Amino acid sequence: MQYRNDRSGNPLSILGYGCMRFTTKGGKIDLDKAEKELMAAYQGGVNYFDTAYVYSGSEVALGEILKRNGIRDKINIATKLPHYYLKKPDDMEKYFQEQLRRLQTDHVDYYLMHMLNDVNSWERIKALGVADWLSEKKASGAIRHAGFSYHGNSDMFCRLLDAYDWDFCQIQYNYLDEHSQAGVTGLKYAAQKGIPVIIMEPLRGGRLVNHLPPDAVKAFAADPRKRTPAEWGFRWLWNQPEVTCVLSGMNSLSMVNENLRAADEARPGEFSEQDFVLIETVKTAINARMKVGCTGCRYCMPCPHQVDIPGIFAAYNRFYTDGKMAGWREYFMCTALRKNSTGAGMCVQCGRCEKHCPQQIPIRDMLKQAKKTLEFPGYGLGIKVLKTFMKY
Repeated sequence: MQYRNDRSGNPLSILGYGCMRFTTKGGKIDLDKAEKELMAAYQGGVNYFDTAYVYSGSEVALGEILKRNGIRDKINIATKLPHYYLKKPDDMEKYFQEQLRRLQTDHVDYYLMHMLNDVNSWERIKALGVADWLSEKKASGAIRHAGFSYHGNSDMFCRLLDAYDWDFCQIQYNYLDEHSQAGVTGLKYAAQKGIPVIIMEPLRGGRLVNHLPPDAVKAFAADPRKRTPAEWGFRWLWNQPEVTCVLSGMNSLSMVNENLRAADEARPGEFSEQDFVLIETVKTAINARMKVGCTGCRYCMPCPHQVDIPGIFAAYNRFYTDGKMAGWREYFMCTALRKNSTGAGMCVQCGRCEKHCPQQIPIRDMLKQAKKTLEFPGYGLGIKVLKTFMKY
């Protein structure tokens, strides 16, 4: 296992265990199966285990497994505060104490504001006293490191990084999202500030393994090293020294063992020119199914009406490459779950963006099509209800 340090010099395994996808049986987590897989990862050197308040049963399962095996103080727990549920200052303590009980511990090593997608959301919970609360918990040792997880564009991500003295952050990042979400721009900006970056969705929920087009599968298979698509996805990430830890929702022993082997062998900067060419070949095969030839260069930004043009097109493309639910989910998280919407409906057809697009994309027309596809019946009402519930 390879390790990369956090800001305090603590070594974190480059492979982290994502505890959202434990196998379920009869509607409940199969604890015995999860224990075997988690302990195999631990014995292979994994020391970072990621869960969240809203991952059904996950915190309880993780806490029980750690207690059974007496390894709580030998690993790092990362979990997340559902800040969108907060209504009053006391709620922070209420949720945190419940999480400690679930996890059967007296401290959390890495504590994240879950899905903190814009500065306005941070300012809202800051007004409730979250910054002072975090300082108090860090001083007492109940929280060792404070961070946030993020879905959104690189501009807002960088603004959030500057809004507080974060100890770490977590972003969606993979070879297909290099120029969408926080992207390589956000990754490098965090590294520039000395902030460790934890990677989620390294394989887009398995879609960069199980839903590749035939040309992409053929390209990987032709390489003489016979690496799996999953291994290529992980190695592309670990090749970048700015990446601290990559989460994997491992739910089989074969998956654990394959990932452990790759994490033992991988080194930053190991990719050859031929390796990059292979990844580009695979991306080209995947992108052939996309509807918009947007590269995420962001020359069209900023939009004077706050439309997240690259984010919308990324979700629109994902609708066709990864499936309807994946596209809707991406669109919802990146444009709707914020105080001020950045969705396609905000476009006033001014055309300013099209003057700066190197790909000469008919942005206004494509935004109309994206809106028609992604803003399904009841979308607007759904946003209002969810924002009321989540206090956005």
